[in-house]
Amino acid sequence: MGKNDSPLTAPVLVVGLGRFGSSVSRSLERLGHEVLAVDERPDIVQKYASDFTHVVAADTTDTEALRQIGADQFDRAVVGIGTDIEASVLTVLSLVELGVEEVWAKAINAKHARILERVGATHVVRPESAMGERVAHMVTGAMIDYIEFDDGFSIARTRAPRVAFDQTLAEAALRSKYGITVVGVKRRGEDFTYARPETLVNASDELIVSGPTRKVEAFCALRA
Repeated sequence: MGKNDSPLTAPVLVVGLGRFGSSVSRSLERLGHEVLAVDERPDIVQKYASDFTHVVAADTTDTEALRQIGADQFDRAVVGIGTDIEASVLTVLSLVELGVEEVWAKAINAKHARILERVGATHVVRPESAMGERVAHMVTGAMIDYIEFDDGFSIARTRAPRVAFDQTLAEAALRSKYGITVVGVKRRGEDFTYARPETLVNASDELIVSGPTRKVEAFCALRA
């Protein structure tokens, strides 16, 4: 494992093997990344010893302990420690001090997220909050799928609204009327296609749209 690997296969350090950390580790390995999974509890390490290629026990709040397991050789790390906020913050701080370029950290609330950002986490995720927002949108029927980014920008998959039926995207002028951009169109039985001005919208189409979160939400709510 080293820092010169291709980003598509680069090794990743994952700290904290709770539900979040273990899930991230499995997904990374499935995508072809080598993972060094770390937890402070020996029983957790033993539990996952046969699941991941490299699993070690270490106190990740200790910079020297992280150095000893080779954490300074990684470009990217994921800190999945949730309930122990002090350990989460100290681990992120230690990784930053070791020169890890990208540190993804799980936060359990907004205050925790702000602290992680201040000590140097490059990406902060709140999985429970993000999933709750996503499910709420899908339950209402307004969206089929939804992703919101930190800067108030969203991408959503939604059913085409009646206002766009049997018109090209140029004729429907959805961008000027609703402030969103149609990125692509998925037609039943056909492959996804990137949106073009001449793309005709049918009643059964699904649209991939992007834009400011509130405008995307308002557009996806247009059903009648």
